[in-house]
Amino acid sequence: MSRSRVLVVDEDVAARELLRGVLERAGHEVREAEGGRAGLRELYAKPPDLVILDVTIPELDGWATLERIRDLSDVPVLMLTACESELECVRGLRGGADDYVIKPCGHQELTARVQALLRRAGPREDEQRTYADQLVTIDFAQRVVTYGGQEVRLTPQEFKLLAVLVRHPNNVLSRDQLLELVWGDPDGVSPEQVKLYVGYLRHKLDPLAAETTPIETVRGFGYRYRRPS
Repeated sequence: MSRSRVLVVDEDVAARELLRGVLERAGHEVREAEGGRAGLRELYAKPPDLVILDVTIPELDGWATLERIRDLSDVPVLMLTACESELECVRGLRGGADDYVIKPCGHQELTARVQALLRRAGPREDEQRTYADQLVTIDFAQRVVTYGGQEVRLTPQEFKLLAVLVRHPNNVLSRDQLLELVWGDPDGVSPEQVKLYVGYLRHKLDPLAAETTPIETVRGFGYRYRRPS
């Protein structure tokens, strides 16, 4: 039976090390991130079974990070805070958190809460290694893409963009979401990059009919991969 993966997002190095020790002794695999954006990149690169998210983290605070997690995933989230305010607890639960712990927290209590959330969520599905529909096939490990039976050579950034889109079929992803997931920086990269790379990707998939590819523009919102039925 595979171990559960837990992603710990906390600015405090000592706190992360403590959590790692407690969780690994309980049999979990632990990954770490210091800030919100790094946490989102980790979540996308290797989806965890549970996220432990501190409220006061750099780049994006815990609230903004939770909001972006909930845009794309229903992974259980356990919020951490040093504040004992009931209003803050309610804010976290209403924002999509599954549980809330006030620091410092006893090791046994933390472990019990983690185990309860994991049981509630159930076992994770196997990681997606390939993708296929009537037009597109992708081998994520080998980074091989075919379109209409013909192999397509993509740059690393184009491949990342296509991978994000097909992993959320029929869902509209905003430019900010794509900048976060593909470029890892929604503030330091121009939103025009998304439009530019969508154009590159469409042309690579079908040079003669780029606008007929399953990548749709949803005006005023973003882009969607319309999976061929």
